[in-house]
Amino acid sequence: MQRDKSTSAVGNIVTKELGQFFRAPIAWLFLGTFLLISLFVFFWVEAFFSRNIADVRPLFSWMPLLLIFLSAAITMKMWSEERRSGPLEHVLTQPVPLWQFVVGKFFACWILLALALLLTLPLPITVSFLGDVDWGPVWSGYIAALLLGGAYISMGLFISARCDNQIVSLILTVALASVFYIVGAGVLTNLFGNQTAEVMRAIGTGSRFESITRGVLDMRDLYYYLSLIVAFLALNIFALERGRWASDGNAKLHGIWRWGTALVVANMLVANVWLSQVPSLRWDTTRGNIYSISDATKGYLAQVQEPVLIRGYFTQKTHPLLAPLVPQLQDLLREYEIAGKGRVRVEIVDPTESPEIEDEANNRFSIKPTPFRVNDRHQAALVNSYFDVLVQYGDRHQVLGFNDLIEVKFQGDTDIKVQLRNPEYDVTRVIKKVLYEYQSGGDIYAGLKSPVELEAYVSADSQLPPELVALRKEIEKEIEDIKKVAGDKFTARFIDPDANGGAEGRRIAEEYGFAPMATGLIDPKPFFFYVALGHGDQLMQIPLGDYTIGSFRTALQAGVKRFAQGFTRTIAVASPSDTGAAQHFGMAMSEKPKFNALREMLRQDFNVNEEDLSDGNVDGQVDLLILAAPDLADEKQLYAIDQFLMRGGTVIASLSPYAAKISRTSMTLENYSSELRQWLSGMGVNLGDDLVLDPQNSTFPVPTVREVGGMRFQEMRLVDYPYFVDVRGDGLNTDSPITADLPQVVVPWASPILLDEEKTKGLSVTPLLSSTERAWLGDTSGVVPNATQLQYGYTPTGERKSHLLAVALQGKFTSYFAGKDSPLATAQSTAAEGEENAAAKTQPINSVLKHSSENARLIVFSSTDMFSDQIVQMLGSVYGGNYLNSLQLVVNAADWALEDQGLLGIRARSHFNRTLTPMEAGEQQIWEYLNYGLVLLGLFILWLVLHYVNRARDARYQQLLAA
Repeated sequence: MQRDKSTSAVGNIVTKELGQFFRAPIAWLFLGTFLLISLFVFFWVEAFFSRNIADVRPLFSWMPLLLIFLSAAITMKMWSEERRSGPLEHVLTQPVPLWQFVVGKFFACWILLALALLLTLPLPITVSFLGDVDWGPVWSGYIAALLLGGAYISMGLFISARCDNQIVSLILTVALASVFYIVGAGVLTNLFGNQTAEVMRAIGTGSRFESITRGVLDMRDLYYYLSLIVAFLALNIFALERGRWASDGNAKLHGIWRWGTALVVANMLVANVWLSQVPSLRWDTTRGNIYSISDATKGYLAQVQEPVLIRGYFTQKTHPLLAPLVPQLQDLLREYEIAGKGRVRVEIVDPTESPEIEDEANNRFSIKPTPFRVNDRHQAALVNSYFDVLVQYGDRHQVLGFNDLIEVKFQGDTDIKVQLRNPEYDVTRVIKKVLYEYQSGGDIYAGLKSPVELEAYVSADSQLPPELVALRKEIEKEIEDIKKVAGDKFTARFIDPDANGGAEGRRIAEEYGFAPMATGLIDPKPFFFYVALGHGDQLMQIPLGDYTIGSFRTALQAGVKRFAQGFTRTIAVASPSDTGAAQHFGMAMSEKPKFNALREMLRQDFNVNEEDLSDGNVDGQVDLLILAAPDLADEKQLYAIDQFLMRGGTVIASLSPYAAKISRTSMTLENYSSELRQWLSGMGVNLGDDLVLDPQNSTFPVPTVREVGGMRFQEMRLVDYPYFVDVRGDGLNTDSPITADLPQVVVPWASPILLDEEKTKGLSVTPLLSSTERAWLGDTSGVVPNATQLQYGYTPTGERKSHLLAVALQGKFTSYFAGKDSPLATAQSTAAEGEENAAAKTQPINSVLKHSSENARLIVFSSTDMFSDQIVQMLGSVYGGNYLNSLQLVVNAADWALEDQGLLGIRARSHFNRTLTPMEAGEQQIWEYLNYGLVLLGLFILWLVLHYVNRARDARYQQLLAA
């Protein structure tokens, strides 16, 4: 019964205060001003459309400051007006407890704040129409705004209870709330070391707010705001209670009130210190949980047998842009410690405070400090800062340095944003590396989960050339030596394909494409000499290269590593050579695309070799071959690619009929002829001669001339460029691990892929990238934007439909050289004909694998420049940082092909910003003005609802009076 009376009293107070607020014109003025300023900041100060990111972070970035003034305006008259005009004495003499008045006024103000925030909701809804919005951070931002506003309101009510002047209450509330905000702001924390700055950020209301708006609801942050609310409401009640003491004289009761209020406030605030030691009470609301430890990481940690040491080296004094990243990285490392369940030990150290630790870091782990120029309270100085993470397991260790952990984004000409790149992927990657290195200990057979079997399909000695008879004996001896080391992890058997009337030979020819060999082009005595390695249901041929024991030994080790855990795979990259490069000032300047960024990205997880295909062979240690617009001059190079695929390898090809030639003053798209296109056609993948244009595209930086005051300036202008197809959403195959977690990828100057149904029959075909249904085909005539296109854009022509831009094929491929002689044997025979005593020389072995095994894989991207350095750098300038999505796509494809998919999901969890749908300036203005109109419409609807409620209430009063 008492609870019902309390609830009724609080409800009546809330209703009374809300009615008084909305009856005052100044209330509507404050509310409208807050909303219009919020929209102005969003569209103009934060330049939403120029920023080109589909989120509402700009709305919340200024919210801590805007809420200070809104909360102060709402609360300034709550108690001060009653103290000045007299009703406060009436309140103090009421039998209703004072806490009900305080709570009622607080909820009335909080509802007003909620209404103000509700009227901003059309903004994120609008953004959702313009791009792919992650709603998790949006709802987190609104929760943070409600809690932060509640803390400011409680401060304002406390100040108002101590003042009898509204303006003084407004000023003091703004001052008090600003102190709580500034104490954690970067302008102040940058003057202190990491530990002090971290404590200050824990106190600051704005710094806590930023943590929530990124999409992480942390119990520590939520409790912090609730503790401020309860603490200042308690002080509010105490301030009112003191008004009753003038005629009371009960010193004992006064002491109880003082100590009780102090204990409540102290307990609420001190509990934050205890909660700071509990980092696991958090909820990641982002799509894909990008701020949480993934299942893949937990899987690697479950394999740990001995404790893994993760040590963070961070100095107290560091660059101001790095300082906020230190606590984020520390929190992530603590998540590893929790997920490791005792198998992971995390240490955070400052090497500058301990000479022993710094000496160990410098000499044992080669961790060196990075010099930064910083400004403190007294002077500018150059400091040596540590920002490194060490991962150690047993006697193996890896170090993540400053350049491995951060990403720099440029927003405008002077605004630089520094953030952690993808710390979970980086840390998990090195954990995996040291874990597998330690477990294998250099023994390639120790990393095998199940035995491998070597199958040698070799004809009888009477059928073999003399040099192969000797090689067989050497292989048999090598096998015996391997068995002594590998034990039951390695078995071997020799099979004569000519036995039983050649039945086995016919079987392997049908299943694996192992055709009979011959010495020379014409030989009456065919034979078999193939070696394959089986593991489970997989079988891969071991290339014998020059048919020596050394080639066999190298290829066998590479094959075993392919099936074993703990060994770094080898990727070969074939790209254009610098032969024929133009000379500028005595230096060779290649006009062909470069792929150094791709190589660096691959080197993080793989061994990367350069592959010269001119000898007609792919190195036996290669697990995967990447063809990045290579120069192919003869059939020997095609033969190397073809037979690598037929042996069960994986080929990734990036090619189209065109290649870009870009300089500072010009850009052209030239024909790019390559024999590879014919080979791909033989595999059933045809590249069209047209280019795909899509209204969903990336922008392109175009130099333009602007006249100001009679002077001409050249500047770069970003324009919509349909030749840069922006693939996202339905264009990414969510069922393939290669593209499932990528947010988007840009495919420049792409040709449509047309699949030959007859040649791809029986293959598993997986589309990876596709344009939108609104795309069309065009030629190269409009590839260089001109003044007309800058003003009016590109006009679609012809049929509009979706076009395939990347595809993955797996299965039994038919060789391009099936039914033909080996180009190697042809070349060697031709050379031998012109030499003396040719018959005495070793005859070339004519061997062609007619088709591949079932595990051969071919991945094709229909763009020559998609992964080139120039395009990657250009897209980085467009998106304001390092653009890694296209490079991650290749690494994902490599992981998928090599069946090492543990890091796939983590790698794609990078913080890529979802961009807006391309639109003209007029469309942007329409959307902006629409939001201003929706705000005014929302205020009008609120006025109508309140007007209807007031009329209904007045009608009830009239009925009561008439009764």
